[in-house]
Amino acid sequence: MSNSTPPGWVYNETVKMFATPGLPPVEDAAELERYWGRAWGVSNDIGRIRAILMHRPGDEMKVIDPTKRIESIGSFGDLETGWYFQSDHLPEVTEMQAQHDALTAMLTAKDIEIHYVDGVADGRLKSCYTRDPLIMCKGGAIVCRMGTRIRRGEELAITRTLARLGIPILRTLSGGALMEGGSFAWINDKTAVIGCGIRVNREGAQQIGEVLKRQGVELIIIDLVGYDIHIDGSFLMVDKDLALIDPSGLPYSFIEQLRELNIRTVEISPDDDKWIVNSLAIAPGELIMPRGGSNRTLDKLASHGVRWTVLPYDKMQLNGGGIHCSTTPLIRDPV
Repeated sequence: MSNSTPPGWVYNETVKMFATPGLPPVEDAAELERYWGRAWGVSNDIGRIRAILMHRPGDEMKVIDPTKRIESIGSFGDLETGWYFQSDHLPEVTEMQAQHDALTAMLTAKDIEIHYVDGVADGRLKSCYTRDPLIMCKGGAIVCRMGTRIRRGEELAITRTLARLGIPILRTLSGGALMEGGSFAWINDKTAVIGCGIRVNREGAQQIGEVLKRQGVELIIIDLVGYDIHIDGSFLMVDKDLALIDPSGLPYSFIEQLRELNIRTVEISPDDDKWIVNSLAIAPGELIMPRGGSNRTLDKLASHGVRWTVLPYDKMQLNGGGIHCSTTPLIRDPV
């Protein structure tokens, strides 16, 4: 035998020694902590929140001109500059900020770490609704593609923020896909739902589904009713097997699927302010809820052991979104 070692043999042994296996997967907690610093990600909508993404209304609100009206939709807005304010009257920005600050303070008091969006562009007055430009799943984020031109471009600020925080971006939607995070919900850690409608198309839902499939998650795709924008106006998981729903905004076939998944439901009453479905579960059976729930609905929630704190949020709602819309959990405990 020759005492010399063939160069190719040394190279092959080096490759084998330093090769990295495909497993564990990206979403493995130890893998995330080792290479990304933290176990970023969400696999449910009810686990205790550890970190959350928000944006306080700021200079972008200066685009609002109270002399501009779009009478055909009964709202303030300007088609030329591309903004609208979804109400018949305008609150003071300071009133919106005060309610947003109260929500932030309540989350901080619950030991939830607040992160803020960087570099919101001028005129992007819907940026306070951080739920929509991204979806958090196991091991990281999916950057959405907004379904309305008034919000198109928010994706850039979100991408820069994710990069600064060190959150893995598992996918950025491409092609003709449309997707907004308010129309995505976890049912349990193996099942999620997307509501398609005027802001979300089948292509967007399918691209989300491709990421989830690799994580062993089944995606249910439903059609929202009429001109409904997001599923979070009609569906909210509030505990491990309990959802708060507005049945008028959901197809009956989906309500049947929830039963098949052993999900109990509490239906809001006709006299409820529909914004109560846009509450935020900060832990199993623990909600931050806007004012407007009827005693009938609240009694039903209480009978299931649900607890809540009520927060005035009507000024923020005038811009088109509620408490759920204003928050994107970045880390939740598994359930």
